[in-house]
Order: sequence, then C-alpha cells, then structure tokens
Amino acid sequence: MADIRVYPVPDGLAGMRVDMAVARMTGLSRSAVARIADAGGVLVAGRPVAKSDRVGGGEILEVEMPEPVRVVPRAGGAELALLYEDDDIVVVDKPFGLAAHPSLNFEGADVLGTLLDMGVRVAKSGPAERKGIVHRLDVGTSGCMVVAKSDIAYSVLKQAFRDRTVDKTYHALVQGHPDPLRGTVEAPIGRAPGRQWKMAVREDGRASVTHYETIEAMAGGTLLDVRLETGRTHQIRVHMAALGHPCVGDPIYGADPTLAARLGLERQWLHAVRLGFAHPGTGEPVSFASEYPEDLSVALETMRKGVFR
Repeated sequence: MADIRVYPVPDGLAGMRVDMAVARMTGLSRSAVARIADAGGVLVAGRPVAKSDRVGGGEILEVEMPEPVRVVPRAGGAELALLYEDDDIVVVDKPFGLAAHPSLNFEGADVLGTLLDMGVRVAKSGPAERKGIVHRLDVGTSGCMVVAKSDIAYSVLKQAFRDRTVDKTYHALVQGHPDPLRGTVEAPIGRAPGRQWKMAVREDGRASVTHYETIEAMAGGTLLDVRLETGRTHQIRVHMAALGHPCVGDPIYGADPTLAARLGLERQWLHAVRLGFAHPGTGEPVSFASEYPEDLSVALETMRKGVFR
C-alpha cells in the first residue's frame, strides 16, 4: 500500500516550485521529489502537479513517499573520534576512507553506521539510509562533520545549510600557484556528461561559490584556506580543477598521480578544518576544529622540504 502523506504549504513557501517546496517539507532530495512528481505522485486537490508548477500558501499537497532504500547502516569497525556531543548534535572527526552514510555503490564503513555501532543515538528524520545526516564529506575527505541527534536539530541544521549560515572552512593542497593569491570562484556545477560520479562546471549546473586564500606557497604547490558558500558535491575539487590547480592526489579531477605517489598520498589533500554554526538547541554560536591527520601532515611537510622531486 502506498505511503501517502499530507503537507499543508506554509506561506513562506508560496510561489516556490513543487520539487523545491516538497523537498523542504519532506527532507527528500529535490531529484527524488522530481521523480515522484514525474510519476504523478504529487497531488493538489486530487490532481497530479508537475515538478515545475508553483505551490500556493495554504494548499494541501499529497505526496506518495518512496519506499525506503534497502540499505542498512553498516556496523563501523572504523575509528571515529567525537569532537563534541550533547542531546542535539554529535560532531565527528571523520577520517579518510569513511563514507558519510551507506550507499549502494560503496562497500566500506560509514559515519552513520559507526555512530550507531558506538551506541550514539541519531535523529529519525531524513531518508532511511542517512537519518540524522545534514551534510556530507567525500570518502576521501577528512575533518569536521556534524550529525543531528534530535529531529528538531535535524530540521534546524538542514535549514542553516540551505540558508548558507554555516561556516564551512577547508584546507586544500593544490598543484601550482593560483593567481591571484586570493579570490572567488563562481561557477555552476552539475554532473559530468557520461560520468555518474564525476562533477563538472556546467552552464546548466547549480549555482556554486567558493572563496580561497593562499596560506603558503611552495615549490610544488600551494596550501589554500577555502571557504564554501554553497555545498555542492565535490565543489572544492571541481572549482580548483577549473582554475587549473587540482587538489594534490585527485587524479579524477586532473591531478598528477606521480606527485601523489612521491608524497605518499592515497587520496586528495583536502581537510575540513573548521565547522561553525548556531547551536540548534540554544541558538548560541559554536565552532569546531580538526587537526590534519598524519597522511596529510606528512605529505605537506614532504612538499615543504622539496624532497618529492
């Protein structure tokens, strides 16, 4: 039997596209809502509406929810340091090689499964395979990541990420030397043609804004402080590659694999060093920091010494 849920449209969403409005109200991704609408699963007054139609304040939407994805959080078996925990949130120091949540295309451990294996409660909100997950880091990216433990925290944090009020700061070691030393990349990002898991700068992509500033220039590359205004998949990796300065150790986006080998790197040099936001329970500003893991520290020091040549 289909799971039909009813959602009154708040005035604040009046005039918004159906796919965007339903995504905000349900926690589903916009692409998932688009598929539901295309199949006739979003109705107003009993009539299907298109994903591009506009909603009106006070309208009642009926949404045929998708069946939960048949993926269960995997028991971790991975080390996961907790930077902070209270009744609303847990902030983890995600290591390289750990996914944010389970997926059909990744066989390793994940943050969600590891937290559950550790006995940490997570929010019930969100799609089945990523409950409590309000943002993600790539498997090959390490650093600060927050997970919601309460449903209220999930809703507040998701909105904060949408409103771009979260401070997301990364350090990236890139090939070459960006000119100017500091700048902003504003380039839309979408799926690379014919490559399901690769992204690219595309005119029809989603608006994406990345700010960068040089921390240290070395003979073989540059250490950058990078702040994300938006949060697209692979955003830093795509934008740095678009500048002609891919992250060291990222051959998917054009980095020299021989340089990574000389530095002893098995992944892209990219680390989420700071994460700041208004605490979803108290409203007070909180900030968390993560130190470089050993593989990134060793690679950076090797480049500084120039012994990689």
